[in-house]
Amino acid sequence: MTTAATPPAVPNDGGRRRPAARIPVLGAVGGQNLGLIGALVAVLTVFGLLNDNYLSLTNMQVIAEAATITGLLAVVQTVVIICGGLDISVGSQAGVASVVSAMAFTSAGSNAFAGMAAAVAVGLLIGLLNGAIIVYGRVNPTIATLAGLAAYKGLAQLLSDGRAQGYVLNDAVFVFLGRGRIAGLPVMVWILVVVAVAVHVLLTRTDIGRNVYAVGGNDTAARLAGININKYLVAVYALVGAVAAVAGILLTARTGSGQPTSGSEGLELKAITASALGGCALRGGKGTIGGTLLAVALLGALENGLTVQGINSFWQNVAQGTLLVVAVVVQQRRTGERAVGLPA
Repeated sequence: MTTAATPPAVPNDGGRRRPAARIPVLGAVGGQNLGLIGALVAVLTVFGLLNDNYLSLTNMQVIAEAATITGLLAVVQTVVIICGGLDISVGSQAGVASVVSAMAFTSAGSNAFAGMAAAVAVGLLIGLLNGAIIVYGRVNPTIATLAGLAAYKGLAQLLSDGRAQGYVLNDAVFVFLGRGRIAGLPVMVWILVVVAVAVHVLLTRTDIGRNVYAVGGNDTAARLAGININKYLVAVYALVGAVAAVAGILLTARTGSGQPTSGSEGLELKAITASALGGCALRGGKGTIGGTLLAVALLGALENGLTVQGINSFWQNVAQGTLLVVAVVVQQRRTGERAVGLPA
C-alpha cells in the first residue's frame, strides 16, 4: 500500500505575513515621503525650465547654504515633536546665540572659540529653562515656547541694543565656517550633515531614541514602563538650545556679525513646516530625520526658485503657510481623526 508523500513542513507564523524586505534608503527617509521626493523633483524641474541657471552647481550650493540654518533647527524640532512637544522659540534662540557669539568674540580679544563656547553655553541654558518651565511649571509646550519666542527676541535686542554686534569677517575661523569648502561642499552643509546623522542614529539605533518615540507615542504607557518622562523632556529641550546655538553661530559667520533678529526671524515657522511636511505627527511619536531633510530641501528649492524668478518675497510666506496647512490636513486624513466641528 502506497501513501501520499508528506509535504514539507511550513513554519507556523501565526497567520502573519512576513514583512517585505526593506529598502535602506526608504527606511531612513520614510516610505510616506515618496510624494515629497516627487514634489522636490517637480519644483527643480519647473524652475530649471524657467531659468537656465537654476540647476547650476553654483545655485545648488546657494540653496544648500541658505537651507543649512533652517535644516539644523528643523532636525531638533523633529526630535521635540516626536517627543510630544513643540518649540516655537527656536528662531529667537538662534538670534540670542548669534549676538552672544559676536559679543563674546569681541570681548575675548577676537577669540572665535570663546565666542562659540559662550553661545553654546547660553543655548544650553535657554533649552534647560524651556524644559524646566514645561515640566516643573506644568506649562503647555506651545504656550511656554510662544512666551520664549517673545522673551528671547527681546533679550537679543536688549543685549545688542537692537543693532548688529561685532565684526567677524576678519577672523579665519568664522570665515571658514561661513564660506569655507570641504570636498567642494560648504562647511555649513557638512555641519548640518553631521548633526542630522548623529540625531538620526540617536533616534533609530539607541535606547534613548526608542524612549523618545515612546514618550511621544503614549506618555502613560512610557511612564508605566519606567521611563523618566521629565528627564527626557528637559534633555530634548536642552538639545534644541544647543543646536539652535550652533545655528546662531553659523548665522554670525554667514552675515559677519551678531544678528538680534535679522536672519533669525521666521525660522521657527520654517522649522515646524519642514518637520510637518517630513512626516512628523504633531501629536508626537512619529517622524524621521530623513523626511525632515527632504522637506528642508523642498522649502529651500521653492524659496530660491521664487527669488530667481523675481517673484515678490511675500509670496514665500504664503507658500510656507500653505504647505504647513497641507501637511497637517494630510496627517489628519491618514490618521482618520475627526475634524473639529464636523460630525464623525
